[in-house]
Amino acid sequence: MVATTGPATADGPGHGPGAAPTHQTEPGYAAEPGDGQGHEPGLEPTPERAPTSEVSWLSFPGGVFAVDSLGHTVRYRACDGDTGRVADPAMRVAAGVASGAVVVGGTGYRYRVPLVGRSAGTLELIRRHRPPIELTGVVVTSPQPPTDPVAGAQLFPLSGQLARVVADASLNPAGVTVRDLSGRYGDQQIAVNGALRPKAASVIKLWILVELLRRVDCGQVSLDDGVLVTPADVVGGTGQLQFETFPQVVTLRRLAQYLIKYSDNVAANVLITYLGGFAPVNALIDSMNQRSTILARRMLDSAAAQRGEENYTSPDDVVSLLGAVWDGEILTPASRDLMIGFMREQTLNTKIPAALPPGVPVAHKTGDLPDASHDVGYYLIPGTETAVAFLTAGPMATGDETVRRMARTVYDFLVTPTATNGSVEE
Repeated sequence: MVATTGPATADGPGHGPGAAPTHQTEPGYAAEPGDGQGHEPGLEPTPERAPTSEVSWLSFPGGVFAVDSLGHTVRYRACDGDTGRVADPAMRVAAGVASGAVVVGGTGYRYRVPLVGRSAGTLELIRRHRPPIELTGVVVTSPQPPTDPVAGAQLFPLSGQLARVVADASLNPAGVTVRDLSGRYGDQQIAVNGALRPKAASVIKLWILVELLRRVDCGQVSLDDGVLVTPADVVGGTGQLQFETFPQVVTLRRLAQYLIKYSDNVAANVLITYLGGFAPVNALIDSMNQRSTILARRMLDSAAAQRGEENYTSPDDVVSLLGAVWDGEILTPASRDLMIGFMREQTLNTKIPAALPPGVPVAHKTGDLPDASHDVGYYLIPGTETAVAFLTAGPMATGDETVRRMARTVYDFLVTPTATNGSVEE
């Protein structure tokens, strides 16, 4: 790591998706022939060197340091504080590396952060009357480059299969991002409409949980701590807490578990308040350079939705988060395992699990609204572990079926790589 700190009801009017579907393949690689991506027949996959990114973040023990080389801004966020976004007009960008120095609150931050994922970066903290501290760690980009481009090329045909599913979903703009976590496909990532930006629905609860667990890792809170939940905190939609008697003190552990296991809207809203509102969760999102994601309203806040205050995300951002959690870049191994354990307990299983044969191990988080249907998480097939994000806009019923088709397409490819395949939550 890294650590830093029953039936449901609809929650508001629909809003259109943030992007229309356009097929995408991973930058820096040629698409598989016949994959529906518009490439000439007979073109073979040609892995190239990993491309540089405009944004990257350094994961180090205790925090992250984000760099935007185009906007010339940086952000330090760790157990000991958060600088917010800071301009560095003198930032130097050369040979795929961003370097520079800023001073915030009397502390200097001298950095050398490559713009290629999986590289090594450094950050030096310079404080008055104290010896400098040098922090080193791995650089994270979205997507992370494959560890083995040749093995990664074997995943490319899946993008063509998924593109056909997306194209068939005439009522539901859809996006999907898939990242190999096992090494079988060289940790390759593929996407079709990975930048699609529908309403996040309950998928946003993953960031709420990560921010809470980051503080646990920092030693700032304990999951055994209690939070007073009052009748005023009770909302409908998905969840179990709404059926209990209040006021009562609920532990952070139970709030965190219910947040995912039951997609509990009461737990989500209580945790948002406990964490300090929207700003800390959005600071987490910003520190990982996830530009399509925002927490802008509480669960079941229809008045906020009518004002245009909405939560959004994208398949690419979801897999960026899931990958960082899996790789131990944003949470400690203990918190990572706890989070995935909660996702394995998910009780809303009408999408990814329903599309797969019984018993296939998955850990996932759903998201449902009248105009959005999502399911995201991990396929935990031994030796073929994979992060997936299936997001759709449009009518929920047909979106559910599109998610199931995408989920099964990925599964069939993973278990037979050479085969040719052609109630409302918050």
